[in-house]
Amino acid sequence: MGGVNTTWVLLGLILLAANLPWFSNKVFYVIPVNKSANKLQAKNLGWCLLEIIVLYFVIGSVALYTEKATFGQIAHQDWEFYAVTSCLFIVFSFPGFVYRVLWK
Repeated sequence: MGGVNTTWVLLGLILLAANLPWFSNKVFYVIPVNKSANKLQAKNLGWCLLEIIVLYFVIGSVALYTEKATFGQIAHQDWEFYAVTSCLFIVFSFPGFVYRVLWK
């Protein structure tokens, strides 16, 4: 039963992390994009994509740690696994993309 709950928590964490870049004008919620202007400009799409890539690796390391702690070993994965999970991470970020870019 603990594995099922861990899976749902991990999926929720992935969904949250995939949408984080779209909900702030700061890079990684820390670095302002434009310090010289009185109001902050909208964050560039490139910064959001960079954040998504970094967060993919951060969440991947959390998932590897969870797998090691739950099962005691990490299963070997080939490149297809990482291609699919990176595409799923991008799909999970779609609600934030719609909110930030398309919904104006």
